[in-house]
Amino acid sequence: QVQLVESGGGLVQAGASLRLSCAASGRTFSNYAMGWFRQAPGKSREFVADIDRTGGIISYADSVKGRFTISRDNAKNTVYLQMNSLKLADTAVYYCAGARTHSYDYWGQGTQVTVSS
Repeated sequence: QVQLVESGGGLVQAGASLRLSCAASGRTFSNYAMGWFRQAPGKSREFVADIDRTGGIISYADSVKGRFTISRDNAKNTVYLQMNSLKLADTAVYYCAGARTHSYDYWGQGTQVTVSS
């Protein structure tokens, strides 16, 4: 089992920045690829970004490319999502997830990000 706990969400104005953190415990963090997903009200959950076990392979959804940065610190068992130039459309509950193989098996409880005009 891997336990994931997100933090760092909040209410910000459009154009502001936030950094989300996801702390992992329970298993060897460096064995897991990690991803960030989000779910806006009335919408299905969508992919935001992911990072492989060493941080060498990273991908982003087109909607956040150039504004969000995913990173990880395996020594701290933590994955981050730096979010800059936030837009109203970024309002959602953000979840981190861990993948041991080809599917995300572990999910956090989510952290709310609300962007206001």
